[in-house]
Amino acid sequence: MKKLRGVLGTCALLVGSVAVAQVKDMPGGPRVNQLNLHEGVTSIARDAVWLHWMMLSICMVIFVGVFGVMFYSIWAHRKSRGAKAATFHEHLGVEVAWTVIPFIIVIAMALPATRTVVAMKDTSSPDLTVKVTGYQWKWGYEYIDGAANGVKFLSTLSTPRAQIENREEKGEFYLMEVDKPLVVPVDKKVRIVLTAADVIHSWMVPEFGVKQDAIPGFLRDTWFRAEKTGFFRGQCAELCGKDHAFMPIVVEVKSQADYDAWAEEQKKLMSANADDPTKEWTKEELVARGEQVYGANCVACHQATGKGLPGAFPALDGDKTVLGPKAEQIKTVLNGRPGTAMAAFGGQLNDVEIAAAITYTRNAWGNAGKGQDPVVQPADVTAAR
Repeated sequence: MKKLRGVLGTCALLVGSVAVAQVKDMPGGPRVNQLNLHEGVTSIARDAVWLHWMMLSICMVIFVGVFGVMFYSIWAHRKSRGAKAATFHEHLGVEVAWTVIPFIIVIAMALPATRTVVAMKDTSSPDLTVKVTGYQWKWGYEYIDGAANGVKFLSTLSTPRAQIENREEKGEFYLMEVDKPLVVPVDKKVRIVLTAADVIHSWMVPEFGVKQDAIPGFLRDTWFRAEKTGFFRGQCAELCGKDHAFMPIVVEVKSQADYDAWAEEQKKLMSANADDPTKEWTKEELVARGEQVYGANCVACHQATGKGLPGAFPALDGDKTVLGPKAEQIKTVLNGRPGTAMAAFGGQLNDVEIAAAITYTRNAWGNAGKGQDPVVQPADVTAAR
């Protein structure tokens, strides 16, 4: 039995070692056993790293100096060696020293820190401006100017739910991958204008040295100038609710030529995929489209089964609002429910997407054929706005 336990223990150690060996640095994200700050691909990020080490070094010198003198004094002037305490009052030299020296240290630390903070806040003369909106739990991007002017989309976590629920092996970019990254050109000053539609979020990309809160009802801004092409990853850094851990940020930095080509492609796709809210859709079309919209925006809270999460998110299967007159459900989806986790989707989804999602919920699970108004047209949503 002892021998068997030893073999099993060795096997467990080998399996653990193999698992650790398979973990690799994430391009544009955290590294294995990373102890330091990110090196950064912007001047602000590098300045932040330099400030960190400069201030840490000064603090360490002060710590060693102060406690070194203190411990030496305790050891060298202890009573057992016959030391007697000196008696003196208001020594001018000591008073001047412990006032002037800390003042010089504070100024030496404050000057470079102030320079960096001022640079962080200088969002003037950008080459590109992007409006970023935080939602529970995704990011919305809208290009205000430049080659991609008018392009807007939602960026949502693309890690499969099966991985999150431990039914599949974790991927290389687990919880740090999205369906649509923010795309910007290299060596251009990008201004990020931030707000939120529900609660406070925070847009943070360590490689850019950027972290700025997104607050409902306020516009705040920050900026970065990426000096390398590639993918760079961050996360919402403000506790914002149940799926706070599931709203990553991915920024793809392209060359100017590739960025221009991407912008042109996005404009063509937007034009080709533009929904016509005046079109009369069939029930089958709405249900098929609604299943996609539900899967991208609603499934995390209300679940694929429509049963919700007891105590947190209500079930839609058999819900009286879903089975009742369509007007109430349209109002709820458009405006949310204040005081609950139900967010307003009026600013996130267009009228066709909202109509499709509502129609899907009214015809899915056990709701099929049971409620009123089984079909909701985009025109109904437009009228309710």
